Amino acid sequence: MIKLVSSDIDSTLIDNVHPICQKNVEAISYFKNNNVIFALCTGKSYAISKDFCKKVGADFGIFGNGSHCVDLSTNKDIFKSTLSVSALTKCLKLAKKYDMHIHANTDTGIITEKLEFLDLRNSLLFPGKIEINEVSDISNLLITGNVGILQLVVSSGDDLLELKAKLQQIKGISITHIRKKGKYRDTIIDKDYEYLDISASNVSKGNAVNALSNYLSIPKKHILAIGDNINDISMFNVANIGVAVSNAYDEVKEVADFVTQNSAENGGFAEAIYKFI
Repeated sequence: MIKLVSSDIDSTLIDNVHPICQKNVEAISYFKNNNVIFALCTGKSYAISKDFCKKVGADFGIFGNGSHCVDLSTNKDIFKSTLSVSALTKCLKLAKKYDMHIHANTDTGIITEKLEFLDLRNSLLFPGKIEINEVSDISNLLITGNVGILQLVVSSGDDLLELKAKLQQIKGISITHIRKKGKYRDTIIDKDYEYLDISASNVSKGNAVNALSNYLSIPKKHILAIGDNINDISMFNVANIGVAVSNAYDEVKEVADFVTQNSAENGGFAEAIYKFI
């Protein structure tokens, strides 16, 4: 019996353009009426995601790829992991050396020198929902300012493997590498690019879902995880059942226990719910 559903948002519960489809709305009502707990697990910050969480009736929210977990009934933090100043300093130095675009996510908004890649995407998708602080020198603010950084995001239109290898030598960080190129192109800003999502050590969606399951005393055998992107794979590793929607990255489909016939737009989430709950 499934007691906890952990789902990604973008391209899983909703697509990039349309609002949540009615099939998925009805599926949420169905399993919540059967006393199944609902956790949304996203790479986005709490500031960006909280209105959507409320709209769909989520019980818990995992944000920043696992760096922040909130009990949405009380808006109280269950845990929050920020990057150390030491790790930030080293990451920023390397990213600047490679002349990369950098932005940082706090639990209230975005800090950037210029909106260009993922930060531009989020500013367009959520106008007025998040604080955007454009600064002349992001390194100076992040290192010397009293700012809690949940994620440092390094983006480029070029390959990031060389920089990723250098960053992996830095202690105290976790790195998620996302490619939005080719069939995964970012259609919101109409651009191909890659980005490295840098968080505190041991931060991942999977570790966050595991921590939440321990907090709720729900064993792995009662967890269903649904996603589409590379950062969702770690969720599958701590769930009894991992589901990839049909529009998921190929690497995600390869490790999923089940792949839906329907996409996010057409109710892939609902298909998974009715199959396993």
